[in-house]
Amino acid sequence: MSKDIRIRKGLDIKLVGEAEKNTANAIRSNVFAIKPDDFHGIVPKVIAKQGTEVKAGEPLFHSKSNEKMLFPSPVSGEVVEIVRGAKRKILAFKILADKEQQYADFGAKDVNAMSGDDIKSHLLSSGCWPFIRQRPYDVIANPDVAPKAIFVSGYATAPLTADYDYVLEGKENELQAALTALSKLTEGQVHVSVGKKSNSPLSGLNNITTHTVSGPHPAGNVSVQIAKIDPINKGEVVWVVSPQDLVIIGELLLTGKFNAERTIALAGSSVKNPKYYKTTIGAEVSSMVYDSGVHDEGNIRVISGDVLTGENVKPDGNLGYYHNTISVIPEGDDYEFFGWNKPIFNKISPSRALTFSWLFPKKKYALNTNTNGEHRAFVVTGSYENVFPLDIYPLQLLKACVVNDLDAMEQLGMYEVAPEDFALTEFICPSKQPHQQIVREGLDLMLKEIG
Repeated sequence: MSKDIRIRKGLDIKLVGEAEKNTANAIRSNVFAIKPDDFHGIVPKVIAKQGTEVKAGEPLFHSKSNEKMLFPSPVSGEVVEIVRGAKRKILAFKILADKEQQYADFGAKDVNAMSGDDIKSHLLSSGCWPFIRQRPYDVIANPDVAPKAIFVSGYATAPLTADYDYVLEGKENELQAALTALSKLTEGQVHVSVGKKSNSPLSGLNNITTHTVSGPHPAGNVSVQIAKIDPINKGEVVWVVSPQDLVIIGELLLTGKFNAERTIALAGSSVKNPKYYKTTIGAEVSSMVYDSGVHDEGNIRVISGDVLTGENVKPDGNLGYYHNTISVIPEGDDYEFFGWNKPIFNKISPSRALTFSWLFPKKKYALNTNTNGEHRAFVVTGSYENVFPLDIYPLQLLKACVVNDLDAMEQLGMYEVAPEDFALTEFICPSKQPHQQIVREGLDLMLKEIG
């Protein structure tokens, strides 16, 4: 049964530089990079060695713990470099792309005639399985454990992130094929959430239960929606898929091609012409950033993802595997003299002390990366709860993670959360603690000791 979900706790961070709904084709990258670190918890075993020619969709590596879990090349070309770091850890596979792209043929499928096992085998062999992630632990789903439900959040609330209603336009056939396939992988329901006032292509599709969501960020986070619709208890697993990843899965089923194309939002106050670009997973971000132009080129931070949860990739970096936004904002490397001791009108804050953003609820801000303070001990202020809609004590859970108290982490709701759920508490944190890193390390410990 569908639900109308209204989130009241949270904070919308309105930033200058939202992408205009105008899509251009990105300049074709010469080199594409796939980073194993994008797949948390996966230890890669090389399949395509340096010098190997690959087609789009052919595997570059597989998981050490599960040889069936393959990670494909997004383009056809030559593997020109396997970048390694300390202790020979693999940091990236770099592929020099062909001018004319060639695709591995996995064969078009009739989804309605396939069984759940057939679909699972097909997604594993084609390299689409990494698009399916799980709660708890926020890692790639274990194909051997059936989920009680599958969730798709078609409502994006993070600052400057891509508008799903816009980027999914015209993709109904691919979305339907993917959702029909997913519905055969669970005995439960496939829950799809859309904005209450949106006109989403996800609305009205078959084999799903649709929910409407409204409220401030993090209303679009799938953990919040899971908690409202079908909460996770100990021993239960749910799977999570992003809408743009559904399109790739659907196209694979309909055409037999692994087409790693994405429509991404290039946004931020440092971008002269923020807009949408059609590009491919692993593309060089410079192919889009400098095409739109930037302000103060030597003093910018390029982020693959949104400003709260994304990765600093620098202008010569590459688009992350799961990202649909590139954010470009000023680097906060300046010092504000007596910044703590004067009224502030150009910054956003949930507090009314010194900061007057509450007087201008619709104002957009051009924020930089400055944290406006240094790392210090946790201060108990009660402010986290105002922006944290889950029925969890965030400060207590963070402290349990810091001291590696597994029993407390379990009792305080660690199974329900992902690092992104603590992005807002990190943003407003008076103690400047790295909440997302703390939660990630806590989840890793639980997975190792319990999972």
